Amino acid sequence: MFTHTLNLPGRDAKPRTRGLTMVIDPGLPSRQFDDIVSSYGDLIDFVKFGWGTCLATPDILRKTRAAREHGIEFYFGGTLFEKFVLNNRVDEWYKLCSDAGATVVEISNGAIPLSNTEKAGYIRRFADEFTVLSEVGFKDPVRSETLSPARWIEYIQQDLEAGAHLVIAEARESGRSGICRPNGELRYGLIEEIAESPIDPNRLMFEAPTKDLQIYLLRRLGPQVNLGNIHTGDVIGLETLRLGLRADTLTDFPGTEESAHA
Repeated sequence: MFTHTLNLPGRDAKPRTRGLTMVIDPGLPSRQFDDIVSSYGDLIDFVKFGWGTCLATPDILRKTRAAREHGIEFYFGGTLFEKFVLNNRVDEWYKLCSDAGATVVEISNGAIPLSNTEKAGYIRRFADEFTVLSEVGFKDPVRSETLSPARWIEYIQQDLEAGAHLVIAEARESGRSGICRPNGELRYGLIEEIAESPIDPNRLMFEAPTKDLQIYLLRRLGPQVNLGNIHTGDVIGLETLRLGLRADTLTDFPGTEESAHA
């Protein structure tokens, strides 16, 4: 990269605990995946192999090896965990993650009738051996809209107390559920209540697959907010938003406006 003397927001080196970027792999060809992790490895903290794609990808182990080689943690989507729960095969899911060399697992209840208390029990079960990322929010946008901010905060706190390393706020890969309304509009009141709660922001990750979501969350919560479900083609774009190198956030972070007038 070029050297410069611009006054930009600081970015922690990997392994970092804030400013995390989680990329979703929807089933990319292996060579394309290789190119992405080799090109952007320093900017990607987690790769999520979405849904149950790992069971439909013939060379999934090639992809997991590529992620590890470039210092990127990987895990399989929570929807796959939920499928194993539905089939009463959670021990098999544990073995799948272990055999793949995963050190991170996602535990969610976004699509099945599993209470948050039951989900917290699974978090406790796996937290001793894995870094657990849990998820709050539902896939069904109507069901999600009826989940009050107070419940969101209660469920996040319950997951953290159970041993979750991070709690992910659902938005799906489309940005049309969870923290978003069915039309893609962010639930601003919900974000405000979460932001004003006692929850450590570094223990939260917000799914933000669209540029509009990324911009709002960065402006409201700062350039070190943890963002997930980032599309592979948006990794550099998101990094420029974090650094105030794009018109949308050019003057939003400390130092950028002053440096413009230097």
